[in-house]
Amino acid sequence: MEPRKDFAILVCMLLIAQGCNTNPRPTPQEFAGLQRLIEHFAHDAQGRVGVAASVIETGQTVTVAGDERFPMQSVYKLPIAVAVLHDVDAGRLQMDQVISIDQGRLADGRLYSPIRSRFPGGAQLTIRELLRYAICESDNVASDTLMRLAGGPARITAYLQSIGINAVVVASTERDMAADADAQYRNWATPRGALKMLTTFHAGAGLSSPSRRSLRDALIQSVTGPHRIKGLLPPGTVVAHKTGTSETVAGHTTATNDIGIITLPDGRHIAIVVFISDSTADVEDRELTIARIARAAYDQLGWHHE
Repeated sequence: MEPRKDFAILVCMLLIAQGCNTNPRPTPQEFAGLQRLIEHFAHDAQGRVGVAASVIETGQTVTVAGDERFPMQSVYKLPIAVAVLHDVDAGRLQMDQVISIDQGRLADGRLYSPIRSRFPGGAQLTIRELLRYAICESDNVASDTLMRLAGGPARITAYLQSIGINAVVVASTERDMAADADAQYRNWATPRGALKMLTTFHAGAGLSSPSRRSLRDALIQSVTGPHRIKGLLPPGTVVAHKTGTSETVAGHTTATNDIGIITLPDGRHIAIVVFISDSTADVEDRELTIARIARAAYDQLGWHHE
């Protein structure tokens, strides 16, 4: 059966079984049904799958493996960016401050870097530009530069903890992860922890309105992962998201992730986290799993408002 047709049939069967509920707040039965649907789709990932999804305005949440630790890969660029913007708000850094990146820092070909492709001899970039490279294009050189400006991994993690985000840990640079595959497991989050990060960011805690708006715009404009959270959502749906992906080695992929905030047609928001770890599925199946889970959350939590 075709993937999209299979997905539609499963969702329709679930909705028919539950009846036509017009209650704007999803019932416990709806959340239980959504969890079963997520667990069903997770099997196709052929690995560990962790999910957390919440209607931000009501706080109603569904999780699968919500307290397990998953390697973030480039998802961790989001907390790095939040820490840098906090320092901007505090006056320790400025968005238009120019940062020099010499040729030596760009020389490591193991690091994915559009900056290196565009400025092979070195670059002079503002913090504003570095943030956009890190979030929109997932540039690893930009990420390590921002981490250094924010005071390093321990300071970033301590800042997260100071605003109540306790299950997201930043510990290794992109250069560390390129040199040692095990280093990626030290940058971890639980689905609940990543969900808390998203809802805290949405609420504005820890960041000024201009900083939050700048980061949200960058997340919306991200060019990575078009077939993940966004993949099966209605065209034009606004999604502010950050992906994370490891290399595939001998048929094994450590991390295929996407986290973000979906804006529903009625103005409500769904924060969603999908982590896939230690998978033997191909990239199409991993991304389709994320897309199916995101669409199930969209339909189940927002279908009666369309």
